[in-house]
Amino acid sequence: MTHILPEAFRAKITVDANRYGRSDRSAMGRWFWEIDRVLLLLIAVLIGIGLIAVAAASPAAGARLSGGNVHFADLYYFYRQIAWIGIGVPVMIAISMMPKDRARRLSLFGAGFFLILLIFVPIIGPQVNGARRWINIGVGQLQPSEFLKPFYVVSMAWLLSLRESDKSLPVFALSVLPVGVVAYLLMKQPDFGSTIIFVAVWIAMLALAGLSLRMLGILGVAGLAGIVLAYFFYDVATQRINEFLFNSGDNFQVENAMRTLTAGGLFGVGPGAGTHKFGLPEPHTDYIFSVVGEEFGLIACLAIALLYLTIVARVLVKLLDEDSPFTILAAAGLVIQFGLQALINMLVNVQLAPSKGMTLPFISYGGSSMLALSIGMGLLLAFTRRNPYLTRSPYVVKWSGETVEA
Repeated sequence: MTHILPEAFRAKITVDANRYGRSDRSAMGRWFWEIDRVLLLLIAVLIGIGLIAVAAASPAAGARLSGGNVHFADLYYFYRQIAWIGIGVPVMIAISMMPKDRARRLSLFGAGFFLILLIFVPIIGPQVNGARRWINIGVGQLQPSEFLKPFYVVSMAWLLSLRESDKSLPVFALSVLPVGVVAYLLMKQPDFGSTIIFVAVWIAMLALAGLSLRMLGILGVAGLAGIVLAYFFYDVATQRINEFLFNSGDNFQVENAMRTLTAGGLFGVGPGAGTHKFGLPEPHTDYIFSVVGEEFGLIACLAIALLYLTIVARVLVKLLDEDSPFTILAAAGLVIQFGLQALINMLVNVQLAPSKGMTLPFISYGGSSMLALSIGMGLLLAFTRRNPYLTRSPYVVKWSGETVEA
């Protein structure tokens, strides 16, 4: 016997069947087909790994910070990280849905806003472990330099891309000013690690923008000279370099991190079974990579490193087919900054770089870090979006109306 469905019910089935199909032209439908879904999946995997890592490190962090009348539950930081992910992921998705022009305008505004906050950090920021890097906002602390990173990259990409429309513009020289201001403000905090990140990303973007090899060589020499001068005249750099090169001062942090990292061997001692992690000063932030090594093994650490490398390679390869100078500079700058931060954190944990107080992206605990990284990845996803219909025809119509063979 044939059953006849009511008209309204059949209409509902029809709408649901086509939702997120290629014929769906809603904002969410277009986003789903234009977004780099492989990149989105890789980021989701990284966030998931980070949640597991924070759960492993949370008991050690809670025990270290508990004392007197203050007691932190074993999974205190784990539950807080879930909350930060619940805020950060929607922010990332919302920004990734923005058109490129709107994402650029947001970045210019964000760069100006957080640069102003960065100016006030040494004045009104609380001192923590001898540094002033945060601003109290009532419900917690905000680290302006973390939020400035993605906005700075996109703003610098916009400035450098202006040369494409007018070759006479001295954009390379003009870019020195904002980099110099940011570096000066960061070194006053002091935050030597972030200073290196900002300057290194700027040099990489200059190379992509077409700066001559001669000028890049001069910048390289100037960078080395800057490090030498910092060693002699900047106390933080002197201390970090002496500890790293000459084993002078207190090397407890990096040495203990290395012992913790290798304590689990290839396959780890098992989730929750680590003991060396309780001796780490910041097991849930700076040294969470070592906690992963102890409980899940060196193979897990290698897998995380390969995941970061895959994300960086995915974006750079995807940009080979891009023809917009701004998009190339923005996306490449964002992923280079992301990968460089991860690399420095891992090098510190294996004693191949001096301690810098830098988090491991999407794996370390932290509200400012999670939200800033979500903004950065949202911008990266926005700038790597592609319209799949452009490749359907062997002919492409330019904005001028000219039809050319693809």
